[in-house]
Amino acid sequence: MAGGKQKNRLVLSVAAALFLGIVVMETFIPANVVGAYGFVLPILLVATVRNRKLMYLTLALCIIATYIGLLRPTKPGRFVSAVINRTVVACVLGIVAYVSMTGEERKAREEAARAALALQTENLLRANAQLVEIKDKLNRSERLAALGQLVASVAHEVGTPLHSIAWHVQALAEEPGVTPGMKKRIEIIDEQINRVVQIIQDLLSSTRQRKPEPTWLPVECLVRPVAALMEPAFHAKGVALRVELGPDPPQVWADADKLQQVLVNLLTNALTATPSGGEVHVSVGIRPASTDEADAGLRASRPLVEKMVTVTVSDTGCGMPKEHLQRAFEPFFTTKALGRGTGLGLFLSRETVTAHGGCLTIDSEEGKGTTVVIALPGLGKRPVEALS
Repeated sequence: MAGGKQKNRLVLSVAAALFLGIVVMETFIPANVVGAYGFVLPILLVATVRNRKLMYLTLALCIIATYIGLLRPTKPGRFVSAVINRTVVACVLGIVAYVSMTGEERKAREEAARAALALQTENLLRANAQLVEIKDKLNRSERLAALGQLVASVAHEVGTPLHSIAWHVQALAEEPGVTPGMKKRIEIIDEQINRVVQIIQDLLSSTRQRKPEPTWLPVECLVRPVAALMEPAFHAKGVALRVELGPDPPQVWADADKLQQVLVNLLTNALTATPSGGEVHVSVGIRPASTDEADAGLRASRPLVEKMVTVTVSDTGCGMPKEHLQRAFEPFFTTKALGRGTGLGLFLSRETVTAHGGCLTIDSEEGKGTTVVIALPGLGKRPVEALS
């Protein structure tokens, strides 16, 4: 816009200079009627500005300047021919003004039509992109519905052998030759089988996940059992698992089973992305709750949330490119090989954390690793009811 105004000013300046030059030439260097045809030049320049009022003014000034030449002394009998010649010049100037102005206005209409067409094309492309996005969401919803039916069917079939495995594990724990170390491993196996059975019961009772049943508990009750469960897998791959809870671990408002599922998923992802010799670090922190987090906590939990407990899982793995990071929470999006992942882990993890009144964020840089932060409603110290 500013560039167009600057251009118009320059064009009008040149037109004015030409007009004045021709007037001076007609006044001091008489050239009969030939010089008056020079007024065509400022008229053509003013036409490019595409302003009818300005064109009318320019044409009027040029015609007046053309007839001013009649004021010069002429030879006897030449005045009538001079009037006729000047009138012809005025007609030519009028025709040039009309043709040039009409042409410029036609160009303006064509440019406006092209701009409108470009805008409509852009709107159509944007609408098409939105339709594609809506179609993708619909496809994902249909796949989620189909997956729910499939999971319910599989869960029903898996339930019976799991109960048998649980019975054999309990019997193995009662064997006389079981060492304390073996007994600890058996307890972990039994605990995880019970969790799987609970998940299957939830799937069979409803197509939706069981709502969290949070209570106040130390954050170490979430982290340590998961670290013990995942430690053999980390040791087998040669990846260090470092857990830092601090001297006085805070309390969180959480459903232990639900949040342990989230941590297992995050540690599994970190282990998959980290090569042998790398490290996965789990740390716990506490920070003030934002206004939005406090409101979310009131909707999802019982107490007034003033603090947020953070559980951070960071790895030194391969990281993710930006285009993958932007789609990390999309259901069914996965970069793993076929059969190695469903693409639902992060999606379901975030849904679980959100249902607790918290949030789950992810930050990753290709070649430098990934950091996932779980923020949950918490307290800096143990509440009275948790002590009783």
